Amino acid sequence: MAIARPVRALGLAAILMWCFFLYQVFSPTGNTGKAGEKSFERDPNLDPTGEPEGILVHASDQYAPGIANSARINATLLALVRNEELEGMLQAMRDLERTWNHKFNYPWTFFNDVPFSEEFKTKTQALTKAQCNYELIPKEHWEMPSWINQDLYEESVKILKENDIQYADMISYHQMCRWNSGLFYKHPALANTQFYWRVEPKVHFFCDIDYDVFRYMHDNNKTYGFTINLYDAPASIPTLWPETTKFLAQHPEHIHENNAMNWLTDKVRRPEHNEKANGYSTCHFWSNFEIADMSFWRSKAYEDYFNHLDMVGGFFYERWGDAPVHSIALGLFEDSSRIHWFRDIGYQHIPFFNCPNSPKCKGCVTGRFTDGESWLNREDCRPNWFKYIGMG
Repeated sequence: MAIARPVRALGLAAILMWCFFLYQVFSPTGNTGKAGEKSFERDPNLDPTGEPEGILVHASDQYAPGIANSARINATLLALVRNEELEGMLQAMRDLERTWNHKFNYPWTFFNDVPFSEEFKTKTQALTKAQCNYELIPKEHWEMPSWINQDLYEESVKILKENDIQYADMISYHQMCRWNSGLFYKHPALANTQFYWRVEPKVHFFCDIDYDVFRYMHDNNKTYGFTINLYDAPASIPTLWPETTKFLAQHPEHIHENNAMNWLTDKVRRPEHNEKANGYSTCHFWSNFEIADMSFWRSKAYEDYFNHLDMVGGFFYERWGDAPVHSIALGLFEDSSRIHWFRDIGYQHIPFFNCPNSPKCKGCVTGRFTDGESWLNREDCRPNWFKYIGMG
């Protein structure tokens, strides 16, 4: 009753302002005392922003659309996987079905360059109530293209191996990188599909996700979602950025005004990477996890870019991965505000983690980036993304 008389003395407008103030103070999504700042839990174990108080995590980061917006999105879970990787695929499926897909039952689409075995089909379908599709990659999408010089390829592989580039002598790895970069979304099975969530064998998911991530992407006008952001091996991509600059000189119309050029060209944090990659920071989204709108890959900007890179031959003469190719394209041709960090999705692809500070996560250590050698912590490029683009 102590505030009764002051309140009676106030006009209607003042009463409304007082109510708004109380809401802001006591609401779980209100202010902490600093203007415009949410009430966050602070995680002292992870500091990708360079701030001493650690990363900011808030319950409202999880999307919860109303019933009116609950219609399913045109999307699929997507996996490029071999028959011999069955056990690893089953493990990844169990994790994602348990933490997310059993609530939404989005279909799985599996791709292989050879037919899937009956054992693969039976065991994967048994793990989900959702529909499973098993697709064969067309030979013309998988085989080394006709314009690649075989002798030059073999010599290039020797140089890559001398530089300790992993998988350099595996032709299938080069084929996979090219397919994931610019051909997967052209498969007839995906012709009428817009969004996908890429899932690889042996990956782990740690957190219960209670909202439809595809609906989040759609409703919030997002093009691409990531969890981990790394530096690449410069020796695997020495001409990727020079070829990119050539392309940009020919097609300046494709560059988005709100691009992430600073993230792509930063030379402060890892100057040796920028130097060896000839102007590219080597920062990239680790694409073994990506949730994306295929409309971007199907755009003229990306198609022009991929075709330029493909004809140059760097997928075979060097070891250009789909991760830097996707990341450079997104960083140049897309509005950076449409790229989303899924801070609330706990994920591991050995040896790196995205482990949120949330009671919905079990089985990973909050804030841990790697369980490998300590020097691997230097490979985290999220600080640069947060520095130049923000945390979303």
